[in-house]
Amino acid sequence: MQKFTFYSPTKIFFGKNQIGYLSTQVQKYGQKVLMTYGGGSIKKNGIYEAVMEELEDEFEVFELGGIEPNPKIESVRQGVEICRREKIDVIVAVGGGSVMDASKAIAAGYYYEADPWDLVTGKARIRKALPLLTVVTINATGSEMNGNAVISNPKMQEKLGFFSELVYPKASFLDPTYLYSLPTIQTAAGTADTMSHVFENYFKEEKAPIQDGLAEAILRTVIHYTPIAIQDPNNQEARSNLMWASTMALNNMTEVGKPGPWSCHAMEHELSAFYDITHGVGLAILTPRWMERVLDEKSLEKFVDYGMNVWGIDKDKEPWAIAEESIKKTFDFFKSIGIPMTLGQLGIGEERVKEMAKCAYAHGSFNKTYRSLTEKDIENIYRACL
Repeated sequence: MQKFTFYSPTKIFFGKNQIGYLSTQVQKYGQKVLMTYGGGSIKKNGIYEAVMEELEDEFEVFELGGIEPNPKIESVRQGVEICRREKIDVIVAVGGGSVMDASKAIAAGYYYEADPWDLVTGKARIRKALPLLTVVTINATGSEMNGNAVISNPKMQEKLGFFSELVYPKASFLDPTYLYSLPTIQTAAGTADTMSHVFENYFKEEKAPIQDGLAEAILRTVIHYTPIAIQDPNNQEARSNLMWASTMALNNMTEVGKPGPWSCHAMEHELSAFYDITHGVGLAILTPRWMERVLDEKSLEKFVDYGMNVWGIDKDKEPWAIAEESIKKTFDFFKSIGIPMTLGQLGIGEERVKEMAKCAYAHGSFNKTYRSLTEKDIENIYRACL
């Protein structure tokens, strides 16, 4: 395990009706609030009303709705414009990872005079950000407890991530009952996203039994509870455990001491940039094929651990049989919860495979991952997904 610095400043309010503490937290930062959200589902399921009950009497609230899945830089620009025009003090993001990520970029862009895309690409450094609070409506990205964000630029056909300690949410509100109305595919895609976050850190060479033990517990949890939540959407136990699992998967707890780039996310970002597909679905399709590509003598032991400790595969089987069965179980699980497991099912053919592989290789660091991947390897992984 390598040296690390752990930083986690977000205050978590977890459980039913914790939204009642929202106004006291917002008061710490000012009176003018920008409330951000997505396509409008929060106005149908009562979450919008619950948030406004906390805010409308005490604060001046401005709104930016319509933030897209795979949030676009144009939404960030619109948010920055509103914040500057109305002299916003604090942002309250109500939604999933897309809304939270866009809000992080808006918070940082407020203090940057040029195009906020510069902050995403790293051309400019984030030096200050508006305070951000989040109200989570989907278990997926874990963006409610980290400084990460991913933004798409359709004109450039790029989907890039950035990190800054300055955009960590000050407080996040996690009410499992807010997940009851999620469509089945969003529950499934959220689980795939959660599992991928764990996989990206778990399948690294560093020996870190505490981090890996936590990772395995998260994986077992989502594997157990996702089918329950799909069959019984109002099951609070299932929703609670899925919500907390997604937060724990990407709040750096499984990553500390195990540095290194991520493979599947780098490849999926190109899929989303080119075809605007659901992030978790893309990850689910890519992950088993990536596993098949990187399974070798060097990674065998880790796959054996994964097979035995997560899937309960008989330890007396041959190591290669355990590893291969673990990959098959991963594929079968994603398929069982309703995720289409080929790109062809999403209407994606081989036309742009080479172009995507080239872009993924250019934007990623595949020579520093568990097993080094060439541009041709990436192309073959995409083709295996067709």
